[in-house]
Amino acid sequence: MKMTIDPRITFALIFALFLETAGGLIWAGRAAARLEEVERAVATQPEVAERLARLEEQIADARRSLARIEARLDRE
Repeated sequence: MKMTIDPRITFALIFALFLETAGGLIWAGRAAARLEEVERAVATQPEVAERLARLEEQIADARRSLARIEARLDRE
């Protein structure tokens, strides 16, 4: 069985399809790279959230200490 190409299909059409396919593959590769970057960033989020919670508690302790100091100064 001999493969023939319809004469209405031009080289430009075949080339355009090739370029579209190549562009789609490049886009998919870049999307995968961006997804990996986002996944790495999300993996660090629990650590950041834990550190933030500790800092918030330290600030609350400092505010309570400051309130006690101010109360002592007001009594004197």
